[in-house]
Amino acid sequence: MADIHSYDFTGKRVLIRVDFNVPLNDAREVTDDTRIQAAVPTIKRVLEAGGSAVLMSHLGRPKGEDPALSLKHIVPAVEKALGQAITFAGDPLADAAKETTASLGAGAVVLLENLRFHKEEKAGDEFFAGQLAEHGDVYINDAFGTAHRAHASTAVIARFFPHGKMFGFVMEQEIEHIDKVLDTPAEPVTAIIGGAKVSSKITILENLLKRVNHIIIGGGMAYTFAKAKDGNIGSSLVEDDFITSAKEVLSRAEDRGVKIHLPTDSIAADRFAADADTKQVDTMDIPDGWMGLDIGEKARADFREVILKSKTILWNGPMGVFEMEPFASGTTHIAKALAKATEDGAFTLVGGGDSVAAINQVGLASQVSYVSTGGGAMLEYLEGKELPGIRAIRR
Repeated sequence: MADIHSYDFTGKRVLIRVDFNVPLNDAREVTDDTRIQAAVPTIKRVLEAGGSAVLMSHLGRPKGEDPALSLKHIVPAVEKALGQAITFAGDPLADAAKETTASLGAGAVVLLENLRFHKEEKAGDEFFAGQLAEHGDVYINDAFGTAHRAHASTAVIARFFPHGKMFGFVMEQEIEHIDKVLDTPAEPVTAIIGGAKVSSKITILENLLKRVNHIIIGGGMAYTFAKAKDGNIGSSLVEDDFITSAKEVLSRAEDRGVKIHLPTDSIAADRFAADADTKQVDTMDIPDGWMGLDIGEKARADFREVILKSKTILWNGPMGVFEMEPFASGTTHIAKALAKATEDGAFTLVGGGDSVAAINQVGLASQVSYVSTGGGAMLEYLEGKELPGIRAIRR
């Protein structure tokens, strides 16, 4: 494994797996360039050190070639972020693309077409990975968001660069910041886990029990835990198949001295709609026909108190249906509490698609310590799994 900080890129064609899976509007314009901006330091390092950059990424979930998901649409956004013109080379398997990347001069940047136009990408096909490898002399993986996938461009391709493979700055920072929470945190450590379902977070909760002092549980998953404690949850979302798992988490937490914080009160609605009738209720006693869709005022105050007393904080998952304005306040309060804790010296890590969307929605992303670019990858890393994209570089 090489080191991006010290590697001599002079005269090298550097094949960089970036994560340019960005949102586009109906006019096929980039509406959020966060992931593009995140890749800029890695690309600049290569160019400033005398190399050229060949960028490859996926976009969306195409079934074969889909003009609407061509990476040519993001060229203007990439050029703006880099401050220079780039070349769109098209299909990476085509002779034209190979001719383009074969004769690059220092400082040039080339973007290949959407890798998922080829089914071999997701299949982790070794021959396809070898074809991609022809575009570079050195390989950098800077796509943490896909590090949990054993795809050709993230896990398999590294075999073709035994002495010239390395992490980009995004990957380095992601690993460093998540490891800081998992392995070397300042205490007290608090994990804030939200979202709809316990089933998608149960492994994370079990892994975190060994590493944290407090776990705050919000979102729809809170009601499975409330029912596990014999609460009346009305028509709230519940996963009955995970009641036993929730009870086991509660029991293990007690054995380990980890404090589980459930919302004492909830904002309940008589139906799942933005214009539903609402009222504040005890989370353990929600009336029949009513469903909890956000944490209540007492819960917000309780959770804030825990957050402000913590030194290391991980946030994954919203506290309610934050996409609907009447049920966004709980999530907003958590975001503001994290910003305050960061100001007071705590290390705060926000990750997971909904959490990132929430912190951006309230304009506080710059006021926490780190916002992860990887949704599923971060979740699997928190579960304690070794991610294929990381293992391929390290081995």
